[in-house]
Amino acid sequence: MTDLAEHLCRQQEEKVRWKHVWEFLEEYRWEPADKKPELFRDEPSRCGNDQWDALLAALAEHLAAQLDLAPPEWSRSRILDTPWFPSSLRSKRMEALVWAPAAFRKHGVYLAARDLEAA
Repeated sequence: MTDLAEHLCRQQEEKVRWKHVWEFLEEYRWEPADKKPELFRDEPSRCGNDQWDALLAALAEHLAAQLDLAPPEWSRSRILDTPWFPSSLRSKRMEALVWAPAAFRKHGVYLAARDLEAA
């Protein structure tokens, strides 16, 4: 996740940022189970964008929950005051309201679970 944060900090174009997120998730899926917690344990640097910082925290907490682990301590402070819907499509926003994983809702990031799995 620290490498992902570095990529997000360097890149300003949203589409490319999402590409880095999807690549991280794809690589994460192929990691041996005992190595997965190492990928989100260390606190990534902040990107200077609260939405992307919250997304990293939500992602780390979500991945920890899938492994039945407590969320990393660093993720607790990265919560948005105003909900963020990454998609501008109304139908995707409605889907995200219903299907966003708990960790994402907690951090104020509304992204449907299916969008994470489709990555």
